[in-house]
Amino acid sequence: MSFTYEDVGATREPGHCPEGFRPLHVRARIGEGEQVFRRAAEAVLTWELHRALGVGLSVTEDRAAPGVDVTITLAGMIKAPCRVVWTLEEPRRAGWAYGTLPGHPESGEESFVVDRTGDGTVWLTITAFSRPAKWYTRAGGPAARGFQHAYARRCGAVLRRLCGDPDE
Repeated sequence: MSFTYEDVGATREPGHCPEGFRPLHVRARIGEGEQVFRRAAEAVLTWELHRALGVGLSVTEDRAAPGVDVTITLAGMIKAPCRVVWTLEEPRRAGWAYGTLPGHPESGEESFVVDRTGDGTVWLTITAFSRPAKWYTRAGGPAARGFQHAYARRCGAVLRRLCGDPDE
């Protein structure tokens, strides 16, 4: 199966959004320090974050790596097949991105990156570009877009909880 868009890997380029796609950029503070960073990075890289979101999740490997197939199921009936296009594991940054495959309600790419800034603050940044690929996402218009933003914000809240900082 091939990707449903041309600019595969483009979420690595800060601020890049291919023509005809809508950008998404959501950044959430997760906590402070090396331990929080390590915990958050592991939760993102091992799918724990996605499992904790309460979505259906089917993966071909236990850890994100280029070529791993991922299918997210929403509400038990909407299937969103993707494939990991890149990963990142550095001392202060970790994460990955997946791109959409045929059958996904959207066409595009989404990245999940945890980073620890110079002052020790740990952030989750979700960057994406997408456009509707199914009739119901086209018909959903702004509501479908609102769902994407709400999902990204929820990722931050869930990761903060997983890392032991539920009040922030």
